[in-house]
Amino acid sequence: MTKTGKTLTKAQDFKKSKSGMYVSIATTAFGAFGVAKRIKKARSEQDTLRLLDATVAAVGIVTGLAVLYRELKRLGDDDVLLG
Repeated sequence: MTKTGKTLTKAQDFKKSKSGMYVSIATTAFGAFGVAKRIKKARSEQDTLRLLDATVAAVGIVTGLAVLYRELKRLGDDDVLLG
């Protein structure tokens, strides 16, 4: 395997690790700040279409966090130390 291939494998393994899950959750949650800003701006401008767009984005963030949390729990269930 080439050096690039090993690096790619390490990166993919990191995404499946607990640390990788925590980073993904933090990144996704950080996106919520931008969406909250968009919702606030859309409300102040009374722009229904932008409000709808921001709401759909917020639902996507909530769904993404739920999926990541589920994966984190699965990683914990597989851990022999956690029983």
